[in-house]
Amino acid sequence: MKKTRLPIIAMILVIFSTCLLAPVWADRGRGRDNDKKWQKSKNSRSEHNYKSRYREDRKRQEKYRQDKNYVFDKRYNHNRYYPKRGHAVKELPHNYRVFNYRRSNYYFHDGIWYQPARIGFTIILPPVGLVLPLLPPFYTTIWVSGTPYYYADGVYYLWRADDRVYVVTDPPPEDKVAPEPATPDKLFIYPKEGQTEEQQATDRYECHRWSVGETGFDPTKPGGDVPEGQNTSKRLEYQRAMKACLEARNYSVQ
Repeated sequence: MKKTRLPIIAMILVIFSTCLLAPVWADRGRGRDNDKKWQKSKNSRSEHNYKSRYREDRKRQEKYRQDKNYVFDKRYNHNRYYPKRGHAVKELPHNYRVFNYRRSNYYFHDGIWYQPARIGFTIILPPVGLVLPLLPPFYTTIWVSGTPYYYADGVYYLWRADDRVYVVTDPPPEDKVAPEPATPDKLFIYPKEGQTEEQQATDRYECHRWSVGETGFDPTKPGGDVPEGQNTSKRLEYQRAMKACLEARNYSVQ
């Protein structure tokens, strides 16, 4: 009898363990599915927030168009309204950033620079040499001998790769300025993972460099730096390379 009971008990234990573990394994699968759903939802929220931000900005820009204290900056087709230099405000916008340079504080918001005044704050040009970790949310890229400069509201920024910061710099020589590559103008690019403005600028620049290396076409140079007969086909190759590179870095490109 004892020998007969042992296999029966063992079978009961196996069945009992299986019943206990089945929900656990099922939950593990559901957990993975939930992770995927959460990530998809997160990406959708990022896209929605990014587009909402641009819609709100367009409304503000339309409002500024009616304000005599704002001027239209069309340099390099930047095409944005900014408050006049020297215009005073009583208080700073929300979410401003403060940077210290040579024992003075400079306040930064939406590409606009402020400095304390007797009453409130005055719109200024920041000093050359000031260092910051991010670019304005809206900027225009220009190219000087293959080097990108970032422009907004009369201010020029350069990327310092060694320190991973941007530096306010002197305006480049006008005769050496080339417009932004055509691809970013033709493609709608938005970050799927909520990448910062700094990361977006870095990714675009690195993808541009990679695409030039892959295709031999450089839109910052006359004729793309390829024979005239190859210009159209090479440009398309460059655009496909840019799209593939940016998508690999979790951007949606349309």
